[in-house]
Amino acid sequence: MRYTTTTLLLCFLLTVFSASAWEQKDLLQKEAGVSQLKQSILPAKKWVTYPDYADRAGWDKLTTGLKEELIRQGETYLDYEWNVVPATAYLEFERSGNRNIMQKPFGENNNALAALFLAELAEGEGRFVDQIVNGVWLSCEMTSWALSAHFYGAQSIKTSLPAYKEEVIDLTAGDVASMLAWVHYFLKDELDKVNPLVDQRLVDNLRERIMVPYMERDNYWWQAFHATPKTMVNNWNPWCNSNVLATFLLIEDDQQKLAEAVHRTMVSVDKFINYVNADGACEEGPSYWGHAAGKLFDYLDLLTTATGGEVTLFDEPEIRNMGEYIAKSYIGNGWVVNFADASAKGGGPMGTIFRYGQAVDSDLLKQFAAYLYQRENNPSRLSHGRDVFRTLENLTIFQDLKATTASLDTEASVWYPQTEFCYMRQSNGFFFAGKGGFNNESHNHNDAGTFILYYNNEPVLVDAGVGTYTRQTFSSERYSIWTMQSNYHNLPVINGVPQKYGSKYKASSVKFNAGKRQFSANLEQAYPDEAAVKSWNRAYSFKGKERFLITDRFELKEAKDYNQVNFLTRERPQIDESGLVLIHAKGGDVSLKYDAAGFKPTIERISLDDPRLSKVWGDCLYRLTFTATKLRSKGTYSFVVQPE
Repeated sequence: MRYTTTTLLLCFLLTVFSASAWEQKDLLQKEAGVSQLKQSILPAKKWVTYPDYADRAGWDKLTTGLKEELIRQGETYLDYEWNVVPATAYLEFERSGNRNIMQKPFGENNNALAALFLAELAEGEGRFVDQIVNGVWLSCEMTSWALSAHFYGAQSIKTSLPAYKEEVIDLTAGDVASMLAWVHYFLKDELDKVNPLVDQRLVDNLRERIMVPYMERDNYWWQAFHATPKTMVNNWNPWCNSNVLATFLLIEDDQQKLAEAVHRTMVSVDKFINYVNADGACEEGPSYWGHAAGKLFDYLDLLTTATGGEVTLFDEPEIRNMGEYIAKSYIGNGWVVNFADASAKGGGPMGTIFRYGQAVDSDLLKQFAAYLYQRENNPSRLSHGRDVFRTLENLTIFQDLKATTASLDTEASVWYPQTEFCYMRQSNGFFFAGKGGFNNESHNHNDAGTFILYYNNEPVLVDAGVGTYTRQTFSSERYSIWTMQSNYHNLPVINGVPQKYGSKYKASSVKFNAGKRQFSANLEQAYPDEAAVKSWNRAYSFKGKERFLITDRFELKEAKDYNQVNFLTRERPQIDESGLVLIHAKGGDVSLKYDAAGFKPTIERISLDDPRLSKVWGDCLYRLTFTATKLRSKGTYSFVVQPE
């Protein structure tokens, strides 16, 4: 089935969304203009602190503890058969919505080239050079380095095939460009020994595909040059700009042109900093932190280093807050707070977290990174595939990371007033996270007012997250997917009506009372008119050490259908119709008490055939639905969760 411009929204490729907060801070532009940058940027690549390729002693020292692993990874690709990505693989996106048909072979090629490159840096004997030449040449032979899923919203020709006369800079094109720029920096002489055309073509490709279009175009949506307070600017902005910045810094030798390009990236990245909330929370969730705050850090790290520290934002409280969000959102046992498209499993890129902690002088971040490293005890996790800059930087901090004392944040409560996220941790083992927000956030789900609950660092009441990305995920069909719908979150269905998508559908009067251990929000504005809601106040609170309360106080304009209250569980609940539901959670059994006279509970088993969901939750989740037994236009619903 083919798609049209009306059916394919590509939500995150369009900049027409309303932001929850926006302030024209322009922090980067206040740091320096073009003329100052021309003087500040260290010339002749003197900002690069890694050893030269020929400095074998330097590389032996830099790769201490990781050299053998880097070489081993590269050796697996010495006989690698490079994938050809056919036109039909690109077209599959518009035919069926499948992205992976194109992305998988392309990604394998990029990971192979990165592993070969890093192995050659570590070993330095030329053993990997021929295969690196093959990878570079193949990359240059490709029409584009962008993904099939990203062409439709970025090209004037509406197709998932790359329009060969129109360059597209997306996440992957930027990553590949940055990687190739580092290949040129370190291995130009080695490539020239094979054939000078290889490096010449590499540099020409970087100029034609990245540097020229970035300077000439201002309509890549992620550049956000024309952003207004109503424009959504998400992780694409710092992610793409960090790659563009690296490419210019490594390739452009004209100091004036370089200063102009760097300043242009600063103007663009300022749009992201203006958009994000000063409280530091990532509305896209912890699994996107590495691409949002983490990529902003990579950008700022490059900028700070390239200017000898003269242009930096690492002393800004907002930048520190954005970093520490990842540590504060960790629940335990590998579980994290997840809303919207974020996964419930993870922790973040430990090397980036540690480097961020060093830059902003945060023991919280450094000790959290050490915890992740010690928990996984897997040095190979410091390698980041085609993101070779992160891998190179991780080599520089590996010894410090290993030597750092591990620790986790155990604050009783964390409150993000602008993003409207609230976390509360109880000494008895409960962890709660709730959100206010609105139904047009980045990677949005219709979930204003939802929550999750964990016991002894294991899930009890959960948020499913998102399945494998397809065309439908970022189209007008998005909210036909069950994971996006409010009735598959821990929320009510009012008068038979779930929440609706759009900026006007939101939580209001969102409040956190630390003393009372209570988080509350009015949800009436999150539902469309047909729900006939006059008021719906939801409150979450802890009473004493043992009880967690969920309370809905509501008034309807009319009672047209039986209200429902839904909860999503990892384990199959056991219903006792006397008013108790038992949930056998891995962290310990908990019970959920309800009004047996007021509700009829039912259980729906949700099979998880999607690997992105099943690798987190197993083969199924369960929706526990409480359907009201009476039509009421006014009342209170109460649920109590406590350990058994």
